[in-house]
Amino acid sequence: MQDIEEGTTLALAFGKIQAAARSSRPLVPVVLQHADTSEVLFVGFADQEALDESLATETAVLWSASRDELWRKGETSGDRLDLVEVRVNCEQNALLYRVRPRTGGVCHTRDATGTARGSCFYRRIDNDALRFLEG
Repeated sequence: MQDIEEGTTLALAFGKIQAAARSSRPLVPVVLQHADTSEVLFVGFADQEALDESLATETAVLWSASRDELWRKGETSGDRLDLVEVRVNCEQNALLYRVRPRTGGVCHTRDATGTARGSCFYRRIDNDALRFLEG
C-alpha cells in the first residue's frame, strides 16, 4: 500500500468500482467536497444506512467497500467531516457530500511532516508518472 499511496508509479485501481459492485450492500458513489473552497477531498460510497446516519448526525458517514462495513469518517483518525448538505445528481445514482473538516486533515495518508493531508488528490499525472503537488 505504501507504493500506491506514496509512490510516483501510476497504478490506477480500475477494479475498485467492480469490487464495490460485489459489496453486500447496494451502493452509490459519493464525492466529498469542501463546502467553503469547493475542493474535491475524496470519493467514497454510501448505502442507505450511511446516508441516513450522515443526515441524522450531520457528519460524513460512508460505506467502506473494501472492508464491507459502515465507515464513520474520522472515528479512528479524529479527522471528522461535518456535513453541510447532501446533493443528489440528475440520475439519482451519485451523491455529493458538501463538508467542513473539523481539523486540517482529510486523507488517511500523511505528508512528509506527518500531517494528515487536506485532500486525497495530492498528486497529478505527468508523463505517465505521478508528481506530488506543491503545498
